[in-house]
Amino acid sequence: MKTKKAIFITGKSVQDHEFIYPFYRLKEAGFEVVVAAEDGKETTTFMGIKVLVDKTFDSLKVKDYDLLVIPGGAKAMEYIRQNQKALRFISDFHKADKVIASICHGAQLLISADIVRGKKISGYYSIKDDINNAGATYVDAPAVVDSKIITSPHYKHLGDWMAATLRFFA
Repeated sequence: MKTKKAIFITGKSVQDHEFIYPFYRLKEAGFEVVVAAEDGKETTTFMGIKVLVDKTFDSLKVKDYDLLVIPGGAKAMEYIRQNQKALRFISDFHKADKVIASICHGAQLLISADIVRGKKISGYYSIKDDINNAGATYVDAPAVVDSKIITSPHYKHLGDWMAATLRFFA
């Protein structure tokens, strides 16, 4: 049986809970977990935890991964959403009909990658207008599934979000 591979898109000031919990939950579920950041160098979470990085955004190939995880963190997402290579990867991942799990401010990357139009999407309450203005319908629920996009508004729902994500691989 082929090992499933998950890729995390991250950067400086990623929200700690939203990175650490899914990272280890996926490893526990048997996934090979890879972390990508713009420069491919070690980065830090919002609270200062060091995150080892395996890849740069421009080295990513959709065919290499089964799951894309976008943890939140307002500062991290505001920065990453300006990176066209990251956005193109997210868009191509969606076009390949692969599973994308995004939480909190991670929805900003889905918006900037232009993949939310016509979908039900969750994210942190402060970006509700951004989600709706991008053509999606904002839903405030622990885990929102629309096709192969699983979103959640807050880290208090990490368990529900990961459970909904892992159901795609059961």
